[in-house]
Amino acid sequence: MESVGNIILYFIVAIAIIVFSVLTVTTRKILRSATYLLFVLFATAIIYFQMDYQFLGAVQIAVYAGGILVLFVFAIMLTQQPGKEAEGLATHRRWLGLTAALAGVALCGYGLFSYAGFCGRLLSGGVDVNMERIGQFLLSTDKFGYLLPFEAISVLLLACIIGGVVIARRR
Repeated sequence: MESVGNIILYFIVAIAIIVFSVLTVTTRKILRSATYLLFVLFATAIIYFQMDYQFLGAVQIAVYAGGILVLFVFAIMLTQQPGKEAEGLATHRRWLGLTAALAGVALCGYGLFSYAGFCGRLLSGGVDVNMERIGQFLLSTDKFGYLLPFEAISVLLLACIIGGVVIARRR
């Protein structure tokens, strides 16, 4: 049984993730938005550490909070003036975005709860996940392996860095 302190910490971190996620997409200053995203990524790492997934927490901090966010800030600095505020969305675009977000939440909820085996194992505590199994899934080339998407993302990030350097050299 978990301690009350862990449960309280979980709810504090969950509320922080929700608040900073909303602030990330609603603020008009783009560097402030990147800072809020950094807070969301750190809070996600706290949840990993709380679940005793130290490796995933460290990867979350090193790769996402460190590398990806620095890449975002680098791209922002190269393409825009950092202090400039973004223009507000038109009303019809705001409603279109809200509708798309709600449809995405509904689709994810349906996908999660329609798979009866997942919910049954999750609620009964029968999910046996260890780091060796996660590593095998991430680096396998089987039907549900993630090696190809992992390599595709690394090529995409390399293309983004090269594009940023090309844009910077033109200026």
